[in-house]
Amino acid sequence: MAPLSHGSFTTCPDGHRPTATHRPYPYRVAAETPKPLKKSNSGKNSKSTTGAKGTKAPKKQKNPVDLGMPAPLPEVGLDFARAWVEFADPADEEQVFRCDLTWLTSRWGCIFGKGCHGIRPGRGESDGCCTLGAHYSDEEDEQRVASHAARLTPADWELFEHGTDAKGRIKLDGGITMFDEDGDRQTRRVDGACLFLNRPGFAGGAGCALHSLALREGKEPLETKPDVCWQLPVRRTYDWIDRPDDTRYLQVTIGEYDRRGWGPGGHDLHWWCTSSPEAHNGPDPVYVSYRPELTELMGPEGYAVLADLCAQRMASGSDRTHAPHPADGFDA
Repeated sequence: MAPLSHGSFTTCPDGHRPTATHRPYPYRVAAETPKPLKKSNSGKNSKSTTGAKGTKAPKKQKNPVDLGMPAPLPEVGLDFARAWVEFADPADEEQVFRCDLTWLTSRWGCIFGKGCHGIRPGRGESDGCCTLGAHYSDEEDEQRVASHAARLTPADWELFEHGTDAKGRIKLDGGITMFDEDGDRQTRRVDGACLFLNRPGFAGGAGCALHSLALREGKEPLETKPDVCWQLPVRRTYDWIDRPDDTRYLQVTIGEYDRRGWGPGGHDLHWWCTSSPEAHNGPDPVYVSYRPELTELMGPEGYAVLADLCAQRMASGSDRTHAPHPADGFDA
């Protein structure tokens, strides 16, 4: 697995969207997720690991094998025809949404605990995509997560003692937060995965403790989890587009977070769900199953337009005949 590297964020340092006037955004703004991965140096072009004379190079580590899970089915390629739609943001005349209908009408669904192979070999059943931990988009994101984590108990958070002080209070640095090799703040990793991840066999239930907290309290998981977690695998990016009449608009792209979204190291991931037929058997299309997340990313007015366009595509059958997602339609 390639180490994490610096990534470009889709917001300004002060947390506002990238506009010249820094007008407040009408809905939550978060950094592009997740933080891009560096490309692994393994392979023909990697440098020799032989040190001083007489020192043997370390043996290449074999990938662990998860004997409890079958091998992943082949993923589909990254380059295929996609159907896109553009429409003006009803809530902002300076903004245009560009949305990938192929992805948003696909049948992708999270299969964590139901066949997920994970981004690291041998850890799919336990980790899913939680192996790396979550980089906070900003201080507000970290504080929000901490405020919700404060309601967790040892009964529903397996690693409670790792994230709290002697009095059971949430601890940031050295508790729920660590610094990566670039000095960026993220959720702390314990035993090779995010400390909020309850491992299989835990009496309180496996999976993200913050996700479970939200469900118990009747909240949406996007309220309790780090921004990087609830956005995946939807990707939102920004681009300023110059028109021929010397005007410009902010293009907000809503699409699939495929392997390339992770950066060069994304190609080194053991498995990635958006390209896997095994994860494309959801009961609802993405635009329906991810309604809360898309509404948070686009605003309610923008989502309403998107949902109508997606529904039209599906009613016409073009989601199956015109640029369908190649991972759809597989009965695992």
